[in-house]
Amino acid sequence: MVGARFRTIRLRTQVLLLQVLVLALAFVVAVAIWAFRSDVRLRNSYGQQALATAQVLAAEPGVREQVTGAATAPRPEPGQHRDEPGNLLLQRTLVATQQRTGAQSLRVTDDRGVVLAGTDSPAVGLTPGDNPADAAPPTTAPGENPAGTTTPATVPGEYPAGTATDTEEYGTDHGTAWARAPIHATGTDRFTGTVEVRIPTPTRVGELRNAVPVVGAGLLLGVLGAVLLARRWRGLTLGLEPADLAELVRGQAAVLHGIGEGVVAVDSQWRTTFVNEQAARLLGIDPVPGRPIGDIGLTPRVRDLFRTLESRPTMATVGDRVVVVAARPVRHDGRDLGAVLVVHDRTDVESLARQLDAVQSMSTVLRAQRHEFANTLHLLSGLLHRGRIDEATRRIDGVLGSGPLGAAAPGIDAIHDPYLQAFVAAKAAHARERGAELVLGPHTAVDGDLIDPVDVTTVLGNLLDNAFDAVAGSPVKRVEVELVQEESALYLTVADSGPGIAPELVDSIFTEGISTRDGSTIPGGRGVGLALSRQLARARGGDVLLSSPGGGTAVLCGAEFVARIPGVLRVRNEP
Repeated sequence: MVGARFRTIRLRTQVLLLQVLVLALAFVVAVAIWAFRSDVRLRNSYGQQALATAQVLAAEPGVREQVTGAATAPRPEPGQHRDEPGNLLLQRTLVATQQRTGAQSLRVTDDRGVVLAGTDSPAVGLTPGDNPADAAPPTTAPGENPAGTTTPATVPGEYPAGTATDTEEYGTDHGTAWARAPIHATGTDRFTGTVEVRIPTPTRVGELRNAVPVVGAGLLLGVLGAVLLARRWRGLTLGLEPADLAELVRGQAAVLHGIGEGVVAVDSQWRTTFVNEQAARLLGIDPVPGRPIGDIGLTPRVRDLFRTLESRPTMATVGDRVVVVAARPVRHDGRDLGAVLVVHDRTDVESLARQLDAVQSMSTVLRAQRHEFANTLHLLSGLLHRGRIDEATRRIDGVLGSGPLGAAAPGIDAIHDPYLQAFVAAKAAHARERGAELVLGPHTAVDGDLIDPVDVTTVLGNLLDNAFDAVAGSPVKRVEVELVQEESALYLTVADSGPGIAPELVDSIFTEGISTRDGSTIPGGRGVGLALSRQLARARGGDVLLSSPGGGTAVLCGAEFVARIPGVLRVRNEP
């Protein structure tokens, strides 16, 4: 029943109670050890204090003379007392010393152990082993009241039984410390008596009572620290109980590891707290948590989008993949808990988009051809109806000589691959629609067939589209493309008559997010064309370079890009 009730208490309360209990036990044990060691140390100190008092008395000349004289006198019978004046002087000396030092009792014995004087009057005249109750009080003794009767001193504890000794010793018993010091005759080392001193020592209860304030203060500080730790625990766990945390972890594992998107979570210090398998695969990063996001292998483009918390889906390239990323901050009760990066794989979608773009380009060419052939057929029909056969014949010969795409792009017959030929013709038609002119370079020569037309049209299409954008505001809108085959490699050169590349962008033109249109950093879908083109070329062992940023007085005074794409052509004489 108690265990069930304990389990219903909140975790931070349980931790607080356990900490208080542990602190209390620790303080009890510590105080017990301290009290024991302090008791031993204090008793030893009081024993040495008693010994020092005994040594001082034993060294006093008056005490030494009186004890030496008493040592030669005959021993009285039991129950009898010595009333010599010397003993009375010893008695007064002991009483004065007791008042000065606060000792509980003092005694002086001769070399045979007979008590010569003492503050406990009934013991005078006895040996340490005699019963003081059997001895008659001396005729005069310190402490005598005005009526002439003697008030015996209370003796809390007897000295250890034994005979007089010529050695110094001390000890403790019954809450007091005792000591003996030998008395020697004046001017010699002859043993004549002993001084015995007993002083009170503090009890363990008193020591513990003195330690209570310190222990209470320490325990109070410990409880305060436990309360602060419990509050810190509550803040770290967001007020959730263990069952809630366990359910949260199970739900997180089921959701974040089961979805098709990549998820990267960081805390407020930009250290990773979670990376699922999909994110590690798409971004090529280390999934180990607790590392700064700058050290896990993110590309500069993705890292910058993550740090700026760009919430709009933004395209980026990672290796041979095209991904769309979006970052959002995470807050709870007004507290900044970090951020989450969501990654979508768009590699297949982009591949299909590039193929669709090529198909659309071809359809554009076909529409243009259909339109041109329709006009040609209408012209031929009119010539034949009018009987102008010679003109109709020359018109037909001209169409056959230039080919079906000759009118779209002069010199296109130097490209023998039908796919690449149609793509260039489609771009030429697209240029005309935008008021520009696309011409083929004089050295264009492609005899082979394309093996991977998608990569070629992606690189060529991005370079041509950028060139068309560059000449849009120029008085002369001209773009030149030159394609040259070298075995299985294809070399591309695209030059335009635009304003060229700004000097400050020459080194960063291939960086994702940099647009050739205005040179600004684009958070959305623009600014990835050149980066994607270079990535595709480098994946095949080639590259895309800026050979000239522009300038000069030539017609093609704009930027010039050169690309090399190996392994995309098959020589026609090869099987």
